[in-house]
Amino acid sequence: MTKSAYDQGREGYPRLSPLGDSAVLVSLGSAIDEETHRRVTAAAAWLKARPFPGLRECVPSYAAVAVHYDPLAVKLSRSGAELRHATVLETVCSRVERLLEEAQTDAGSAPAHGRTVDIPVCYGGEHGPDLSFVAAHNGISEDDVIAIHSGEAYLVYMLGFAPGFPYLGGMPERIAAPRRSTPRTVIPEGSVGIAGGQTGVYPLATPGGWQLIGRTPVKLFQPDAPSPSLLGPGDRVRFIPITSEQYKRYREVER
Repeated sequence: MTKSAYDQGREGYPRLSPLGDSAVLVSLGSAIDEETHRRVTAAAAWLKARPFPGLRECVPSYAAVAVHYDPLAVKLSRSGAELRHATVLETVCSRVERLLEEAQTDAGSAPAHGRTVDIPVCYGGEHGPDLSFVAAHNGISEDDVIAIHSGEAYLVYMLGFAPGFPYLGGMPERIAAPRRSTPRTVIPEGSVGIAGGQTGVYPLATPGGWQLIGRTPVKLFQPDAPSPSLLGPGDRVRFIPITSEQYKRYREVER
């Protein structure tokens, strides 16, 4: 059998389990790493390209894909063989399992590599009020934090929490920092934060508890655009340090 990007090579996966009354969770691993991400994106792409009757949406996460469906549409579309199923859930699981088995035999099922997106960031000062805390917590200078944070290319594992919020992997442990003990009630749009070993960008003004080290003038979420989210799973992000004056000029262009 030809191996594909979906084929995980780990015993026990995929695992299917009910997620509420109209979704199935397809677990594809137990770790947050690029191998698991590859399996997740390959499976999600395969299912989206071959929707079964009643499929509403496939939502990838760190190690699983949530398959949302319309129970009535699935029930009305059952084949003769599927009429033997005791529940709609059994029918959905059967269809998902069949599609994933097909993916394993297709050598071309690997998803295309994502884009690399450069995001300018003004670090510290009013835009990054927690930069000094992150530096002190790790026993390094603020300039070190900036150099380390902007020296990586981060993989977008998933979007969540708020529309367009990217969960990024690949941040060095040298600048990891705990969440704030008391979350802020409002974090400005475009704020770049650190929480544990993760980094991310707030696309909208929302409450949050991440340590804020900078801010980007780039809009990550525009609901009226053809593609509302600037980033998607599989993309890579590079942060480019800019000055406060450059930040102001970017903002003027964005208006």
